[in-house]
Amino acid sequence: MKQILTIAGSDSGGGAGIQADLKSIHANGGFGMSVITSITAQNTREVTCAFDLPTDLIDAQIDAIFSDFDVAALKTGMLSSSEIVGTVAEKLREYSPKNIVIDPVMISKSQYPLLKPEAVERLKAEVLPLATVITPNVYEAELLAECEIQTIDDAKGAARVIQEYGCQSVLVKGGHLPRGQSIDVLYANGAFTLFEAERIETKNTHGTGCTYSAAIATHLGIGKDLVVAIQSAKDYITNAIRYSLDIGGGHGPTNHFYFLNR
Repeated sequence: MKQILTIAGSDSGGGAGIQADLKSIHANGGFGMSVITSITAQNTREVTCAFDLPTDLIDAQIDAIFSDFDVAALKTGMLSSSEIVGTVAEKLREYSPKNIVIDPVMISKSQYPLLKPEAVERLKAEVLPLATVITPNVYEAELLAECEIQTIDDAKGAARVIQEYGCQSVLVKGGHLPRGQSIDVLYANGAFTLFEAERIETKNTHGTGCTYSAAIATHLGIGKDLVVAIQSAKDYITNAIRYSLDIGGGHGPTNHFYFLNR
C-alpha cells in the first residue's frame, strides 16, 4: 500500500485538516501518515483558537516519517507561520519526495486567518517552487495572483500568474465561482484542462479543500498521471459532498466514506 504523508493542522471538529486528510487518504487507497503543524480549536461553526507547534517538533515528525517510510506523495495544508513555512520547505528540499501537493490554506470559512500575512511571501518563494501541483480555491488564487476571479477565463489568468512562482502546475478550484457547474482549472505544461462536475447545493462543505488535495496526493502516489489523479479526486470529492453529513450547527463535513453507507 502506498504511503501518503499530510503536513497540516489539526481540526478538533474532525472535518478538515489532518483528520480530513487521513480519512481521504485511506478512502482513496493509500496509507495515511501525518505531521501536525498547529492545533486548532474548531467545530462546524468557527475556529476559536490556534496554537503552532515548535518547529523542532515539526522537524522531528518529518524526520521520523522519512527515516522509516517510503513516502510516495505528500500534501501540505495549514502551515500558519513564516517559521513553519521555512521549516517545511527546508525538509521538502532535503528529502525531495516525488509528488508534492500544496493546498495553500489561508483562511477558514469563519474568516479565521490560518496563514499569517508575513508567511504568504515565504510560501511563494520557498514552497511553491517545490510543488507538483498547488490547489488554491478562488479566494486563495486571488490573493496569490493579486487579481479578481469571477469567470473561468479569470481563473486561467490567475493560474498562469501563480505558475510563475515556480510550481509545476496550478489547479484553481471553481467551487466558489458565482454560477453554474463546479469547474476546476488546471494549468500544466502550458495547457489548460477543465474538470467539470455538478454543483451540489448544500451548506455541508467543511474540509472540502483538505479532502480534495489529499485525494489528489493519494492518486499521484498510487502512480496515476496528474490529469487522471485530479479526475479521480474530483469524482471522489463530488460524491463526498453529495452525501455530506448534516452534523453540528454550522457547515457540516463531507462524508469521506460515503461508499460504505449507501
